[in-house]
Amino acid sequence: MRSIWNGAISFGLVSIPIKLVNATESHSISFRQIHTEDGGRIRYRKVCELEEREVSSAEIGKGYEDADGTIIPITDEDLSHLPLPTAKTIEIVAFVPADRIDPLQMDAAYYLQAGGAPAAKPYTLLREALKRSNKVAIAKYALRGRERLGMLRVVGDAIAMHGLLWPDEVRAPEGVAPDTSVTVRDKELDLADALMDTLGEVDLDDLHDEYREAVEEVVAAKAAGETPREAPSAPSSGKVLDLMAALEKSVRAAKESRGEQPEPAADSDSDADAEPASGEAKVSRLHQRRSARSAPKQTGGKKSTSTAKKATPAPRKSTQAAKKSTASKNTAAAKSASSAKSTTKKTAAKKTTATAKKTPAKKTAARKRTA
Repeated sequence: MRSIWNGAISFGLVSIPIKLVNATESHSISFRQIHTEDGGRIRYRKVCELEEREVSSAEIGKGYEDADGTIIPITDEDLSHLPLPTAKTIEIVAFVPADRIDPLQMDAAYYLQAGGAPAAKPYTLLREALKRSNKVAIAKYALRGRERLGMLRVVGDAIAMHGLLWPDEVRAPEGVAPDTSVTVRDKELDLADALMDTLGEVDLDDLHDEYREAVEEVVAAKAAGETPREAPSAPSSGKVLDLMAALEKSVRAAKESRGEQPEPAADSDSDADAEPASGEAKVSRLHQRRSARSAPKQTGGKKSTSTAKKATPAPRKSTQAAKKSTASKNTAAAKSASSAKSTTKKTAAKKTTATAKKTPAKKTAARKRTA
């Protein structure tokens, strides 16, 4: 691999000669600009605006534009004399745990190649020290005219360096998150977890650039004078009105794609409390169910099942009324019998009293006759 920078790693008083090599490469397809009428290449020419003529690369240098538009020429010699210890050195300044580095700061990646046999021992020493400490090294270096921040870590048997953005170059995520209040229910989180578990992990080596492959097919077809095949119709991008239903459908689809047997769909009553996910869903399903239960539906003159269910307890009320009526009759009969007994007793008492009154009268008359 061709090196793009030569220098040394400064590890305290230890200096390790290294070469900087690109760790990544781009496989994306690039296009040329052409004239659509005749297919001719469109090229840009570098023209000096003062002389109005095209200049060669050898005539082009660097310049800094001041606030008032003045151009201040800067030569490579000026930059080579900058008072920076990192001009030709990757200076390690600290060792920190890897999780201290925000992935947002990650930039280009490089491999640090040992610069000859003398660098083998100190290079291996730094690599093994990084392995044993489970830390990464934070370093400063200069590349392409400016000082940069880097992170050194072990990749296999090599030391890799990731360029890092300076902390003030990472923008805060202000105004990015939704500014509306949203309530996420536990059941929705459970379904999201189930979808994550179903999708599972993936071997990154199995992933590939499908867009690049499709572009290559188009180029090959056009080169052969054939008509490129049409792309499949894109799925409709309608608004999701039911988040729970979308999650459940996603879980079932993920399981089917893995050859697993999907579980039966949950009863729709389980998400009766779900809030509509869109402003268009003005009536929730819970409200619809309650309306269906409260309003009796008639089909062909027959009452709905809910009405029939409500009418079922009616015989119980009739039985209770019959029981109450029977109890009332029994009570009335008992009262009548009691009243009759009382009347009989009173009549007998009256007769006894009358008889008693008559008896003395008869005795008195008999005595008179005897005298």
